[in-house]
Amino acid sequence: MAVNWELRGCCGHNQRIFIAAVGVSTVVILLLWRTFLLTPFKLITIFLHETSHALACKLTCGDVEGMQVHANEGGVTQTRGGIYWIILPAGYLGSSFWGMIFILASTNLLTTRIAAGCFILALVVVLFVADNWFLRWLCIGFVVFIAVVWVIQEFTSFHILKYVILFIGVMNSLFSVYDIYDDLISRRVHSSDAEKFAEICPCPCNGVGWGVIWGFISFIFLCASIYLGLVILS
Repeated sequence: MAVNWELRGCCGHNQRIFIAAVGVSTVVILLLWRTFLLTPFKLITIFLHETSHALACKLTCGDVEGMQVHANEGGVTQTRGGIYWIILPAGYLGSSFWGMIFILASTNLLTTRIAAGCFILALVVVLFVADNWFLRWLCIGFVVFIAVVWVIQEFTSFHILKYVILFIGVMNSLFSVYDIYDDLISRRVHSSDAEKFAEICPCPCNGVGWGVIWGFISFIFLCASIYLGLVILS
């Protein structure tokens, strides 16, 4: 009983719900990792990965010529110009960053609505940039999904939107770390962003080395999002 009392004293009600929601999301993701049920969320993570490349290109004065996301969980963004050494790591690190933003946004009803609105806006914008119909249908599907969940939240007492935003955030964070390990560390994909980055970076570090560095940064993003979420809810 003493231990239970200490846990209750050091962690508020909202913080306990937040920790539980992150834990449940993580367990569900790990259990369903190789099932078709998670495929839409994996694809939306790849969408955010490619969107991060596109944003890095635009922010460094380049042009985005097209984006594609494929059913086999692959994706590509065609860019012209911009600063290449910023564009390349933006995919993996950007996905981790968006994961952190979604997790933190889920701690408050207003920020949840803002995150959902920005997410829908990004999906609509990509409809006009997408180079393949699969990406277009993915965008339309998630716009409808988020809109339906939002309506349920506004007209019922079931505040599900924040848990959907949290789940997308946790999914992005975990998938980014896994994707970095799978593509850049455990097996060396010579066409990967890390290998291309190693070719243009003067530092004596190969693609696997950059994969380890990016994976570490992504893991820091995940830990920081949980810590900051608890601070916000304290």
